[in-house]
Amino acid sequence: MYKEHSRVILTEPVKDDDGGMMLPGDVGVVIHVHPRAEAYVLEFVGVNGATTAIATVTPNQIRAVTSHDVLHARVMNESPARVN
Repeated sequence: MYKEHSRVILTEPVKDDDGGMMLPGDVGVVIHVHPRAEAYVLEFVGVNGATTAIATVTPNQIRAVTSHDVLHARVMNESPARVN
């Protein structure tokens, strides 16, 4: 179970609340834990600190951040097929 304000990493693609796609490896912050931790609401921010997306995910769609993870930047509006 993750607590609010925990950083987590997506393990699979998920649609955000506006219909955009968040990709595996995207880092989010838990902003709400649903009852019994059946789902989490995540906030994703850009490098400027502004919120770029909000998404609700299930526990199997995220994992904890580790000391071996490295951050990576991508353009949000770009097609996932073109992201390298």
